[in-house]
Amino acid sequence: QVQLVESGGGSVQGGGSLRLSCGASQLAYTHCMGWFRQAPGKEREGVAVIDTRINSGHTTEYADSVKGRFTISEDNAQKIAHLQMDNLTPDDTAMYYCAAGTEWFGRCALTTGYFRYWGQGTQVTVSS
Repeated sequence: QVQLVESGGGSVQGGGSLRLSCGASQLAYTHCMGWFRQAPGKEREGVAVIDTRINSGHTTEYADSVKGRFTISEDNAQKIAHLQMDNLTPDDTAMYYCAAGTEWFGRCALTTGYFRYWGQGTQVTVSS
């Protein structure tokens, strides 16, 4: 079973930064990679996604709540995706999940159905 490998979670004070990384080395290729998060008692929500296809321009999409604060990037040769999170707030506290998709639906979207492969999650806790 393909498993994505996440790293970089932890605890930080409000206003701080964290950088998450996700490796998809078990996959031959990806079309989309992304990050989702789930807080206790809430549904999983999309945070940021990126088109990882070669010569795609690497289009990105972000949730409104993180625009201007989070940046997703990728190294397709290494099949690694990063999420740089700046100016964190307690509302960002959640389990963060990496996701990868190998089917092309016309775009990469903040929708779980676009992604087949998932990591086990890494906890991000932001204190006030």
